[in-house]
Amino acid sequence: MSSPPKEAVGITVKKSEDFSEWYTQVVLKAGLADYAPVKGFIVLRPYGYAIWESIRDLLDRRFKETGHQNGFLPVLIPESLLSKEEDHFAGFTPEVFWVTKAGDNDIGEKLALRPTSETLAYSIFAKWISSYRDLPLKINFWNSALRAEIKATKPFVRTSEFLWQEGHTVHATAEEAEQEVMTILGIYRQLIEEYLAVPAVGGFKSDKEKFVGANYTTTLEGMMADGKALQMGTSHHLGQNFSKPFEIKYVGKDTKEHFAWQTSWGVSWRLIGALIMVHGDDKGLIIPPKVAPIQVVVVPIHKDKDAALVKGRAAEITQELNQAGIRAHVDDRDEYTSGWKFNEWEMKGVPLRVNIGARDIEKDGVEFVRRDSREKVQHDRAKLVEVANNLLESIQKSLYERAKAMLDGFMSKPTTYEELKATMDGRGGFATAGWCSAQECELKIKEETGADIRVMPFDQAGMPKKCVYCGQPAKKLALFGRAY
Repeated sequence: MSSPPKEAVGITVKKSEDFSEWYTQVVLKAGLADYAPVKGFIVLRPYGYAIWESIRDLLDRRFKETGHQNGFLPVLIPESLLSKEEDHFAGFTPEVFWVTKAGDNDIGEKLALRPTSETLAYSIFAKWISSYRDLPLKINFWNSALRAEIKATKPFVRTSEFLWQEGHTVHATAEEAEQEVMTILGIYRQLIEEYLAVPAVGGFKSDKEKFVGANYTTTLEGMMADGKALQMGTSHHLGQNFSKPFEIKYVGKDTKEHFAWQTSWGVSWRLIGALIMVHGDDKGLIIPPKVAPIQVVVVPIHKDKDAALVKGRAAEITQELNQAGIRAHVDDRDEYTSGWKFNEWEMKGVPLRVNIGARDIEKDGVEFVRRDSREKVQHDRAKLVEVANNLLESIQKSLYERAKAMLDGFMSKPTTYEELKATMDGRGGFATAGWCSAQECELKIKEETGADIRVMPFDQAGMPKKCVYCGQPAKKLALFGRAY
């Protein structure tokens, strides 16, 4: 029984030495995705799709619990429809793919491949809404979006087509829309922190960084292991900026006609990219147990004479774990050594491994191996489910605490602009500083350091007295950082 050389399948660079290459190797070698024939596009493999299914199912349940329904939208949007909200669409124009032919024939009006669905959805909503009785309208779409990312592509993080959900709601009042924005941001925070084990900073985007066409944008920003920020999810208050051009109106209880108030919000598969970058190590992926497609992998270790006995016990253990609601898988392949299997499942990031051999059966015990710490723990066979659940809970908690410590380590408080520049040129991370709210200062900082205002935290406590750039009185506490 021979195995492929370890060098051919394992991660060959250290995360701390070549982060970009490490990330690419994890995506490809852990079997999450592969490159498509067209630049900027990727093929999602079953293991990667299974992680997306975990994220999708969690969100879908929460959306339905809060009164949202799923719908479907076509991918093509006529150019004339886009011109109804020119300012909004202008923000996407450089990234749009256009369809101009059907076979060899020109189709006349150009059709855009959906970069986002506001204009399409709202032209339809205007037909559905006429009375206050039709409100609120709360619809979510699970689909893909297409944006021409040709220069700086990165699997899951920046691709020309990506899976996401985009929610669109219509309300009778501004206050209802505001409540919706924060409800959704809370659902996102729960997913990101409690399930993906990634701490996030919540707050507002600056006017420069907000969604085009929104009154304001709320965001959750995460910090990756290389000191770059990643926008994890956004929820936008659109005000009446779309309802007026698209004539989304309703007759209220007062028998008068009113323009509606709207929100939109979304997260994408870049959350998988965040999971990889935050939790992975030099061995490969580490997937938080709550979203892991396989939570426990059972590996039988045997010689030929013990094969039937050990494989039988491994199958029993796997069945018992699955019946207890733990996602377990037995790797009973004969063509690979147990050591090769250990390396493969470590690379795939399965949170917990159970080793079972003839000696373990004699002692009526099992050996657990944690993926996060690689710690080995021996326990009685009778306590299999109890110990597995406790260890999975401990791993989930440990991953969050480790990620929180990393985030805290990337937080700095420069008191001068020189310190801010030095931070960005050094470790990166979030630079917490005062901002006068002038876009001129924001643009200068971006031009000179590459750092954006990633988020203005909801909690503005401890705001410095002066703007870090111009020295004028500060009006906002802002987190600056370079980002993906």
